[in-house]
Amino acid sequence: MAKKSSISEENLVIVESPAKAKTIEKFLGNNFLVKSSYGHIRDLAKKDFGIDIANNYLPNYVVSDDKKEVVRELKKLAKSVKTVWLASDEDREGEAIAWHLYDELGLTPENTKRIVFHEITKSAILNAVENPRDINIDLVNAQQARRVLDRLVGFELSPVLWKKVKPSLSAGRVQSVTVRLIVEREREIFAFNPKSSYRVTAVFNVTNADGRVSEMKAELSKRFATLEETEVFLNKCKGAQFKVSDITKKPLKKTPAAPFTTSTLQQEASRKLGFSVGQTMSVAQKLYEAGKITYMRTDSVNLADTALKMASEQITGVMGEEYLKIRKYQTKSKGAQEAHEAIRPTELNKPTVSGSQQEQKLYELIWKRTIASQMSDARLEKTTVQIKADGVSEHFVASGEVIQFDGFLKVYLQSSEHDGETEGEEDAGLLPPMNVGDQLMYEMIEARERWSQKPARYSEAALVKKLEDLGIGRPSTYAPTISTVQNRGYVVKEEREGKERAYRYLALKNDEIFSEQKTEITGAERNKLFPTDVGMVVNDFLMRYFPNIVSYDFTAKVEMQFDEISLGKIVWNESIDEFYKSFHQQVEETLETSERNTGERHLGEDPKTGKPVIVKIGRYGPMAQLGESSEDEEVEKPKFASLQRGQHLETITLEEAIRLFDLPRDLGLYEDKKVVVGIGRFGPYVRHDGKFVSLKKGVDDPLEIELDRAIVLIEEKRKADKEKFIKSFDEDPEVQILNGRWGPYISYQKKNYKIPKDTDPTKLSFDDCQKLIKNGGKKPVKKAATKKTATKKTATKVAAKKTSAKKSTKK
Repeated sequence: MAKKSSISEENLVIVESPAKAKTIEKFLGNNFLVKSSYGHIRDLAKKDFGIDIANNYLPNYVVSDDKKEVVRELKKLAKSVKTVWLASDEDREGEAIAWHLYDELGLTPENTKRIVFHEITKSAILNAVENPRDINIDLVNAQQARRVLDRLVGFELSPVLWKKVKPSLSAGRVQSVTVRLIVEREREIFAFNPKSSYRVTAVFNVTNADGRVSEMKAELSKRFATLEETEVFLNKCKGAQFKVSDITKKPLKKTPAAPFTTSTLQQEASRKLGFSVGQTMSVAQKLYEAGKITYMRTDSVNLADTALKMASEQITGVMGEEYLKIRKYQTKSKGAQEAHEAIRPTELNKPTVSGSQQEQKLYELIWKRTIASQMSDARLEKTTVQIKADGVSEHFVASGEVIQFDGFLKVYLQSSEHDGETEGEEDAGLLPPMNVGDQLMYEMIEARERWSQKPARYSEAALVKKLEDLGIGRPSTYAPTISTVQNRGYVVKEEREGKERAYRYLALKNDEIFSEQKTEITGAERNKLFPTDVGMVVNDFLMRYFPNIVSYDFTAKVEMQFDEISLGKIVWNESIDEFYKSFHQQVEETLETSERNTGERHLGEDPKTGKPVIVKIGRYGPMAQLGESSEDEEVEKPKFASLQRGQHLETITLEEAIRLFDLPRDLGLYEDKKVVVGIGRFGPYVRHDGKFVSLKKGVDDPLEIELDRAIVLIEEKRKADKEKFIKSFDEDPEVQILNGRWGPYISYQKKNYKIPKDTDPTKLSFDDCQKLIKNGGKKPVKKAATKKTATKKTATKVAAKKTSAKKSTKK
């Protein structure tokens, strides 16, 4: 800091998080007190949407209940200092936080300065203090526009869903479009009809000049549609003389990917580290607040000149001059508006950092990507060999790659959504030396029946890429959007077991053809996004009555309008008004004219009873119904059964639905008590002696499970319950000490209370437990500090900092 004398000795700096406050405080002197607002301090009121629609959509902001004490303390501190520095993040949300603080704390232009930085380093912080600016009201308005529009859409659409689909549902602008993407992909898969063909591969023996024989794999240049065509080809190959008909060598160049943006970091962390989008952002936030990486919400691929210099020194110092190639990437996103630099380490001479294992892994990924982006291209040579035989029109192809100069591959190889392979596996390897005209002997020629691939379901990484390609959402919205659609029960992320499939296999060896039927497991899915039946029904309803809201073009257009607002080119409430009037009319008309939509399908009639079989969304989710509902008390009431995991309203057959009414099934007796299997609100279960045991997902089918397996599950549950129990008390049996996933805890009246780490749970008395319950799992303190005492302590801390600063100045 060049001019310390120009800065007041009484400064309050306000940031969003305690971790960020702790890091920043290290870089500022004793005359600065750094406090956290713990995120947003205000939000729209719940009453009347929190928006005065008649008054130009004026937002009605209220301090959140959990922030009232924070605001009270910040107000008191703001009055006791000369200057308040608002240091929230350099994006729309950060700008809005600064504006809310300015307004709620009653600050003035004379005593307020806004500072921004995209990395938490000493030089960046001191530079920001030397170059304060005003709050950017255009950025604030862009954030307000998003918040108001999303509130209007959510608060008006949700009641429509309650009345027309199912109670307790909700809708959102970006979330509904996200669900649409996942539903449409699922329907593509439902409609997909795989076609089989035969893939032919061969292993040839290649003899080199020294007489040594090596193997080379090759694949036929075409696939055969039928088994008969494949057999004809293999018969042609009997006794055939294969020759190398052509060899081509082609130089290849691979270029490194640009440094990380929010989107590309989420995608790579998902593929390489197995992180969810939310997990990636949480870990990146910790790295940023600790000063280890630059701001993690950004559309930019640009690197600052200081970063380029650090990368240059690191690459030349460790790997040599030939590995350096400085690149200045240009941001292609039209709406790039978050931070002004890509995500990178603040210090590129540190390949690793301390912290949790997740933090270390993500940091290393960011470091490698940043360094690789400034490295030389990789140079390779690809060799392609064609192999033909007389009398055979088809030819085999073998290919291999050799790296002539590794360049950036020495550090980093970008993955893709579909390869699922680790670094280095893309290298096809070397081919043995050959010349055109060389004769080759086949070791074996194999043909396997293969099927065309159905469209891939979205992983979180693939979904982020699709949203970005469509211009839907921004860096700060991807993680909460994907989390919201799962929390609402419209989408589930899970693993699904593959199914056994039979295929035909043929092999030609020693001029004899062998044929057999083999089996394989296919269709296994890992961490993919599946729409639920509720999600599909809600999507269909919105597509029918609110096609504009779930339109990809509309959602992308709205994002562009937010960008225009952030640049001061559009008045935000005029933009809202243009949308809202027609939307509100849509809502009114839909409530009056639309029919109730539960996704109901009539599958046919039960052969035994002649009653209709229906599937639909019920109170607790998708279900089958046998018989019709009637108000006549003499008519037999219909039976209901929940659909099983993996069954859908759209694809379940009559036979599958009828089988559901075999549940609950009586499996027999164990310990002279009935064992019953059924499906409840929380999935398939076994009931015995008044206790319920869940069936194992993907392992146990409630329609197939037998008594022996049910007994195994019952005994496993008993053992787990026994190991879970530590002790209880005669004074009140509801007070129990149990073993949980994260250690021992106290259970009382369906609530759980932590046990301090340094406490032996087996030695806790009933009174000890009562004290912990009373204090919410925290150790009782001798004398609890009152609010007055807490405020006094903060004031003392401020005074101490002032005194220390004055002494420092006098010296």
